[in-house]
Amino acid sequence: MTQDTLQRFLFDAAPVRGEVVRLGDTWRQVLARRDYPPVLQKLIGELLAASALMSAMLKFDGSLIMQLHGKGRLKLVVIECEADLTMRATARWDEEAGDLPDLPLAELLGDGKFVITLDPRDGGQSYQGIVGLAGASVAAIIEHYMQSSEQLDTRLWLSSDNGVAAGMMLQKLPAGHGDPHGWEHLTTLAETLTPAELSTLQPEELLYRLFHQESVRVMAEEHPHFGCRCTRERVGNMLKMLGREEADSIVAERGGIDINCDFCNQHYRFDAVDVAQLFATDSTAGPGDTRH
Repeated sequence: MTQDTLQRFLFDAAPVRGEVVRLGDTWRQVLARRDYPPVLQKLIGELLAASALMSAMLKFDGSLIMQLHGKGRLKLVVIECEADLTMRATARWDEEAGDLPDLPLAELLGDGKFVITLDPRDGGQSYQGIVGLAGASVAAIIEHYMQSSEQLDTRLWLSSDNGVAAGMMLQKLPAGHGDPHGWEHLTTLAETLTPAELSTLQPEELLYRLFHQESVRVMAEEHPHFGCRCTRERVGNMLKMLGREEADSIVAERGGIDINCDFCNQHYRFDAVDVAQLFATDSTAGPGDTRH
């Protein structure tokens, strides 16, 4: 099976950088864990491609978390991408109302917003940016976010079809070199890219198709992949936040506590003995102690 790929590139004669990503296995791994309706499968594919592009562009040592929130039929979509391009995703929608209709994103979300969070690996201060749904597509929303929050001219092309989620991003460098009109020239060339080409061409083929007359410097290939950070220990720590009394009452009522990870659908079960062991680790804490 061909690995999923992300390719970064620079133009020697213009103040522009870019990336192209192709996700097959990563997208399939996400979709295999839950029965998402077709319109949501496509949306998740585009957001996965966009988050991989943004994570690699930012070169941020931590997690990039991309979220769509709404009050309509679609409630929430969350995409998380680590610095090493480990990716996972989940979504919530009104399943009781029947099939999710193929409507414009703003209509599906209702009163919606787009949120990007940068969560540092070292536990430092997180950064969060929030914008309204300016634009009819995922690409347009992210372009608006980059312009309003980062003041960076950014163009984005996304596709999720035929088992492949793909994307290309071009970004104008703030302090550039070469032809000052290179941005307009290169984005005009990129506008000729079709969704079918984006989903079927390999990165090197796509770059040749668009920019074979330009001087393009290609970086080492990177490989996005699916992965989830959930562990039994993390779930246990979450249960501790309930408190011993609440946890014991759930066990007494149901015989145990069952939790499924929203991202990977991994099932965790804690019986009475497990719960007792969880809270036994805190039994030596004094009344003034605080555990995190």
